[in-house]
Amino acid sequence: MSIQIFNLPVLETIMDRRIKYRHIEAFVEIAREGSLKHAARKLFLTQPAISKTLKELEGILGTTLMRRNRGGVTLTRQGAVFLHFAQMSLASLQQGLNGLETADHALKERLNVGALPSVAATLMPEVVTEFSHLAPNGMLRILDGPHDYLVDRLRLGALDLVIGRLGDPDTMQGLTFTQLYTEQVVFVVRAGHPLLANPDVQRIVDYPVISPPPAAAIAPTVERFLIAHGIGEFPNKIETVSGALGRAYTRHSDAVWIISGGVVANELADGLLVQLPFDTAMTRGPVGLMSRADGPNMRVQHVFRLAVQTVLDRNDLATGAEGN
Repeated sequence: MSIQIFNLPVLETIMDRRIKYRHIEAFVEIAREGSLKHAARKLFLTQPAISKTLKELEGILGTTLMRRNRGGVTLTRQGAVFLHFAQMSLASLQQGLNGLETADHALKERLNVGALPSVAATLMPEVVTEFSHLAPNGMLRILDGPHDYLVDRLRLGALDLVIGRLGDPDTMQGLTFTQLYTEQVVFVVRAGHPLLANPDVQRIVDYPVISPPPAAAIAPTVERFLIAHGIGEFPNKIETVSGALGRAYTRHSDAVWIISGGVVANELADGLLVQLPFDTAMTRGPVGLMSRADGPNMRVQHVFRLAVQTVLDRNDLATGAEGN
């Protein structure tokens, strides 16, 4: 006699690395609410977004977990089995987070984090929000600046973690690097810039150029790109890592700003700046978490790393994925 309680592929893929926290969270919430609409509202998502997440999970598992009907959703036999393990996973995670908190809730742990401008402008706002939910008693001190400056502060112990581009091997001695995603350099101008009518990379020398200084993490990749396109020195060049200066000067002049995509992601989305259609794929590089190899293993660091990974999963950014 043979008794089959569950579909074997479900168990085989429960630990599939493609399964993200957002998949488990959405599935459990849908099962709890019995409705995609109500679950989406609880998770502050749109109904299409949570439906897509459920389909992704079912695709990874290779089985149908829920069936939709006029009354909401019902679990399949496989879904009921998977729900048991999914709830256990979330409960274990919560126990782990609870274990990170000290018995004295008044004690506040401070974490000093350095972030490159591209990270500070895009990733960090969501990470800060997520961290505040996971560690309401934690204290974050965030410092942004150029790569060399932040790495120096990390070595001196003034910073506990740095999120930024992978630097030259000489600058990474004694540090650990965990890749989070990749980003690339972009060339941006104001709306209505003359180059937009005839976007030729060779013509950028005819305009003021804002470029990264030699100490910037993206400087070597920018230099390789320019050399590959036969572009030498710029007659009119400003070297800076100041995002505030770059935004203001570019919007009110004919300058071409060469910068990491993340720094200007919001301005591009709002139409305040426009990206020139140059193929800059060769400038793509890894962005990750840096820490001292011999640094203290603080509990608050683990919570911060979890916040970062949760945000990346939520935005479908994976290690090695494309991103600005």
